[in-house]
Amino acid sequence: MSATSASSANPQRDTPSLPPQREVLTTATAPETRGIEVVEDDARHGRARDLFFVWSAPGISVLNLTVGASTTLVLGLEIWQGLLVLFASSFLAILPGYVAISGPAAGTSGSVIQRAIYGIRGNKFVIAFYGWFISGVFLALNWVAASFMGAELLTRWSFPDQTVALVLVAVVTAAVTVLVAIYGHALILRAYMGIAIGLSVIFAAVLGFIAPSINWGFAQAAPLGGLPLWSSLTIAFALFSSSPLSFSNSADMSRYLPRDTKPSRIVGATALGNVFPGVIISAFGVVLGGTVGAESLERGIEYSLLEQLPLWLAPAFVLGVIVNTIALNGMTIYSASMALQSIGVPIRRIPSAVLIGVLGTAFTIVLVMSSSLIDSVNLMLQFLLVISVPTMAVYVADIALRRNRYHGPELFDERPGGTFWYTGGFGIAGLVSVIAGAVATTLFLSTTVWTGPLGAALGHLDLSVPVGMLVSVVLYALLAGPSIRKQTAAH
Repeated sequence: MSATSASSANPQRDTPSLPPQREVLTTATAPETRGIEVVEDDARHGRARDLFFVWSAPGISVLNLTVGASTTLVLGLEIWQGLLVLFASSFLAILPGYVAISGPAAGTSGSVIQRAIYGIRGNKFVIAFYGWFISGVFLALNWVAASFMGAELLTRWSFPDQTVALVLVAVVTAAVTVLVAIYGHALILRAYMGIAIGLSVIFAAVLGFIAPSINWGFAQAAPLGGLPLWSSLTIAFALFSSSPLSFSNSADMSRYLPRDTKPSRIVGATALGNVFPGVIISAFGVVLGGTVGAESLERGIEYSLLEQLPLWLAPAFVLGVIVNTIALNGMTIYSASMALQSIGVPIRRIPSAVLIGVLGTAFTIVLVMSSSLIDSVNLMLQFLLVISVPTMAVYVADIALRRNRYHGPELFDERPGGTFWYTGGFGIAGLVSVIAGAVATTLFLSTTVWTGPLGAALGHLDLSVPVGMLVSVVLYALLAGPSIRKQTAAH
């Protein structure tokens, strides 16, 4: 039922129930009190190019070195082959850029916009799992890397107890991260430019210091060919793809932009921010894999680098790892705090951010006590693609089918008969498409932790990303296309 027909049938439905509007501060020096409420036109501000640094800061990550090195060190690819796959996967950064254009159009968070896909009730289940609980787990997995690195440095500085050091670094890092999320959008917009530049300087110094010791003429002793080569190429593509496909929260960062901001500029700034300098660091990791030993991946590439750095540079490197983690997780908590609101929990954004931070800190402490860094990264990659591939694909398909036409107030109409009530509050087309896409992704996934039966049958070719996206997009276009055309025609 369209919004027009619903209104005609019942005059009382003319104005959807919206979250209460109040004066909201959007300054970097005060906590952001706005949650999922629609951003009014007179509160819109900023430029599309500001998004470049918002997405650059999280990408300057030492884990990109580890993933890059695994292509040559573990998967057996030549340097040029690893670089080729990396550059091919970088085009997927267009997807979070495309998702970001829905933010200014709807004026609210992505967790609310997706009600158009899954329905008012169905979206609660999707966001409760992916946008909140899984966010808490991923918070922990990113904080673990910073905790191990910080604790390692403190131990080298004669800190008496490594376990206490792990917990201490985890708690302090988490507390600062939660503060970033509490101050919110304005702080992220202003601070991340300086963070991105500072991290670039630190990592450039580290890479410049390590460069002379790298074996630039590296070649595999037994070059791959045939099916084993294609298997390694597809697995590497899946690993590199996990990063851009995970940023389906990009609308949260763009929702304050003026409504008339050109979509092409939003896509470009977001996509380029995702690509640079993350791809440069990953590329250096590919080359570095031909120099370091296999034991480096057991503890993490960052430990090998730390041992080679001079005393004056090592603390700056560790600080860079921690600051990068804060930048990445600050955005995660910011989005997750609104996700908790969008599923109907009667809580404001700031208490929600604190709650999610406490949850992530608890997970972090459990992980640092019971697992190694590489185990944590493997766990993250195992879950990430199964969830992020179909949800990103369906989100992109919905924007394309609607031609990015979202009416913010309708997204908050939670009453039966509303535009996005669908069938009993569930968007069957969206839910079926995401579940089918997740199953397809799982069947073709091939990692050291899990190999899907179809992937195994094809000789461990990892086709999880292309197949999962194709299944999700095609199904959603077929199932949801007719109803979306009716909805957009009503406006």
